[in-house]
Amino acid sequence: MPDASLQDGFDRLRNARATAPDSISSTLSGRTRRKLLRGDGRLFIVAADHPGRGALGIGSRELAMGDRYDLLGRLAQALRNPGVDGVLGTADILEDLAMLGLLEDRIAVGSMNRGGLRGARFELDDRYTAYTIPRIVEDGLDAAKALVRIDLDDPGTADTLSATADAVSQAASARVPILLEPFLSRRESGAVVNDLTPDAVIRSVAIASALGSSSAYTWLKLPVVDDMARVMTSTTLPTLLLGGDGDGRPDEMFESWDAALRLPGVRGLMVGRTLLYPPDDDVDRAVDIAARLVHPYPSPDPASGDRSSR
Repeated sequence: MPDASLQDGFDRLRNARATAPDSISSTLSGRTRRKLLRGDGRLFIVAADHPGRGALGIGSRELAMGDRYDLLGRLAQALRNPGVDGVLGTADILEDLAMLGLLEDRIAVGSMNRGGLRGARFELDDRYTAYTIPRIVEDGLDAAKALVRIDLDDPGTADTLSATADAVSQAASARVPILLEPFLSRRESGAVVNDLTPDAVIRSVAIASALGSSSAYTWLKLPVVDDMARVMTSTTLPTLLLGGDGDGRPDEMFESWDAALRLPGVRGLMVGRTLLYPPDDDVDRAVDIAARLVHPYPSPDPASGDRSSR
């Protein structure tokens, strides 16, 4: 359960949503912002956009992320760590966090396509049902993120690629960094499976990198797979690593992240469920280990002039 210090914040949040909805957008856009990269030039972003696709499960806990107050409490724990740079979320998540005062001097990344619902017959139809680039600019967010699942046997993939290309072009025009999370995917016994072989990841990188009229503001979000060094030779784009499900072996997971974070082009981590819901439920410990992997030296003092209110 969230700690008691958040309870008053929850009361204010509920009241604002019911009686002062205009305050939500103004609070988000008026928060204290910072540079995307500062100090060591690396990023540790906590991902919390899974609920928007109906992906609420953590291991055997099918609705673990279904308790919004528990999720916000875990995000608050993570954001108290100075090594955490920000959060990835849909509008409802980011607005909740902003109203609770948890996004001050933090990076806010808006998730764009949440239409491919987990387990649906149309799961690979990754429509853009969440943030748009114009809204990301209006709300003063710092970056965008899009999922790019590519199934060569699914004609709907063409629509996903076309919509993503438009989003990349809009982001470049607006000078908004956009993180693309590409996979070569397929259906096995009705379920969507991502191909995590190095060759498949390399192909997905090549396809995603070419989307849009400019790649100047494109970043990648890639899984940590075997032969990651070879994977990273496939792109010059800045890359964040995603965490996956962890498979209940946190020590091995952290070791794999540590090795991958040393590769040229890797700028940090964008990880969610494995840290917010670790096997031992010690969020502070899991987040702190990851933060020290990304930022092995003390982070710069936020008062050093690297932040601004825009």
